[in-house]
Amino acid sequence: MADGLVHVKGLDELQRFLDKLPAKLEQNVMRGALRAGANVIKPVAAANIHSVSGETARSLKVRSGARGGRVTASVYTRHFVAPFLEWGTKPHTIKATNRKALAIGGAYFESVEHPGARPHPFLRPAMDTQAQAAVLAAGEYVKQRLATKEGIDTAGITLEAEE
Repeated sequence: MADGLVHVKGLDELQRFLDKLPAKLEQNVMRGALRAGANVIKPVAAANIHSVSGETARSLKVRSGARGGRVTASVYTRHFVAPFLEWGTKPHTIKATNRKALAIGGAYFESVEHPGARPHPFLRPAMDTQAQAAVLAAGEYVKQRLATKEGIDTAGITLEAEE
């Protein structure tokens, strides 16, 4: 999208239904909706990772939460190399710490100069390319949840992407 915004028709109608629900129930519905949207982004982010072992891609998880009336969802990893992949690294010195030397290829060094690494973003491009699909998935989740668990007729609401 040229302006960076995602435009979806039908979300206003869903919001009117959500506004009628108790705050706690609305919060729970929105947590599920944001999780549904994040689950659209996660596989694309995993596919964007250039990896030998696949460990970083397998470590991607989705979580959602609510605090102080604010509902969030995120795609995250605790794999230590993920930030280095996404943003790269500057040139830096690696020094031996607990041991007296670093073993690299059978040779021993007190320190080495790392040239740095170029960034290979995987998460941001996934978000950029899947934003509209994620919003649609979140809207569909709300629509289904209101229909099945709350008994609200949402059949007349159609969600579609705007150009």
